[in-house]
Amino acid sequence: MTQQNDSTHEQDTTLTNRQGHPVTNNQNLRTVSNRGPATLENYDFLEKISHFDRERVPERVVHARGAGAHGYFETYGVVGDEPISKYTRAKVFQDKEKKTPVFVRFSTVIHGGHSPETLRDPRGFAVKFYTEDGNWDLVGNNLKIFFIRDAMKFPDMIHAFKPDPITNIQNVERFFDFCASSPESFHMVTFVYSPWGIPANYRMMQGSGVNTYKWVNQEGKGVLVKYHWEPLQGIKNLTQKEAEEIQQKNFNHATQDLYDAIEREEFPEWELHVQIMEDGPHPELDFDPLDDTKLWPNDQFPWYPVGKMVLNKNPEDYFAEVEQATFGTGVLVDGLDFSDDKMLQGRTFSYSDTQRHRVGANYLQLPINAPKKRVATNQSGGQMMYKRDLAPGQNPHINYGPSMLNGLKEATQNGKEYTPYIEGNLVRESIDRQSNTKQAGETYRNFEQWERDELLANLIRDLAVCHMDIQNAMIALAAEADEEYGRLLKEGLHKARKESSPSKPLGNIGGDHAPQDAIDKGHNAEPY
Repeated sequence: MTQQNDSTHEQDTTLTNRQGHPVTNNQNLRTVSNRGPATLENYDFLEKISHFDRERVPERVVHARGAGAHGYFETYGVVGDEPISKYTRAKVFQDKEKKTPVFVRFSTVIHGGHSPETLRDPRGFAVKFYTEDGNWDLVGNNLKIFFIRDAMKFPDMIHAFKPDPITNIQNVERFFDFCASSPESFHMVTFVYSPWGIPANYRMMQGSGVNTYKWVNQEGKGVLVKYHWEPLQGIKNLTQKEAEEIQQKNFNHATQDLYDAIEREEFPEWELHVQIMEDGPHPELDFDPLDDTKLWPNDQFPWYPVGKMVLNKNPEDYFAEVEQATFGTGVLVDGLDFSDDKMLQGRTFSYSDTQRHRVGANYLQLPINAPKKRVATNQSGGQMMYKRDLAPGQNPHINYGPSMLNGLKEATQNGKEYTPYIEGNLVRESIDRQSNTKQAGETYRNFEQWERDELLANLIRDLAVCHMDIQNAMIALAAEADEEYGRLLKEGLHKARKESSPSKPLGNIGGDHAPQDAIDKGHNAEPY
């Protein structure tokens, strides 16, 4: 065998193509003379450029702009003074100080993958727990409520909040047209237009499961549960002016803040709290506990700390881990269950369906999404499948069940199944107890004075350019929530100047003047 010289000998760090061929020239096409033309058989170039052309998967329709990190969740093993097993048999919560690996993705909601992280917008807060029973995804937002209570309205809501289909610019009149026509959204509008609509960064914001879930114990008894993440770094929010000043300097500031803090080993931490309610309709309340537009009052349903999450490792590759990370509200483990929350049930189909479209049928074989335990299924085929989920000793010819030929067997039920009794006519109706504005008034009164001032200034600035019918509808909702809230909004809109355009991001100060400012401030140049 001829000895290769040192210049061509393949080392561990030698560049190859995906076929494993060493690449000897990664700087130049193969051409006729050094100035071209190029030839078609440029295999290394064709492989390189064709992969580059496909480097992006379809962007998430919502939550496109995101950052992520790895860490662990440590359970306390108790709810108040009681063992947590009284309420749930989920193994992730048993045994004090047990640690479960997690991956968390934070995000903004409406705008694209490289949009500024200073925009007025809810923030996503999605946690993947790699438990011993398989993955559990807790998919939520920073704010604890939502704009709507029925999944049928979700596509319309997102269409209204997204850029105009003609101008491709977000339009505040479209936003308020939907919200004024959907009174249940007013509580969320009150939060989003206050400083709570612009968290200072991802580390210093709360998280929430938003939806109502259930816990089930060993005896098969179920309770309703709400999840809340509280940042141990404290909570910080921004005014519109402060956010725009930060955006002038760095529109990636929240991603950078998270990454830099972990690199400095200032690991961000959140404590997980739960609220627990007996399962049922609770007619004594003036709202339905399954309504995502409502908070459960903590004086009636206390917060109990049940564990702590620590993020201590940055991704090694953004695309492989953060962009291809997939979450779903239907990803639950034994001891955790769905409630009848109509938004939750709609999301449970939508999330997993989206992942199959965006990342592919075998998205759960990717390392970031795969559980950290054995997997054995009868699923096979589909785009980008690279292995079958075979069990040791399984007959590889048997990809169906039931079978007597050494195929896969069903698991034994762990604990009694929760089987609530359900009765009623099939209808298309809203829930009875809507109470659309009461909690918005309570939230307004609980705000500090500077938060109320900022809320009103932001609302007045954007509503002033909207149709009068929209203004009147929003004033009526505010007045129903709180007399002062409605009066100050009405007075402010009466005085506000209406010469600006609605084609701008939510809450933006003077952004509609930017096109003319660019012309006025631009410096003349001669052609070259």
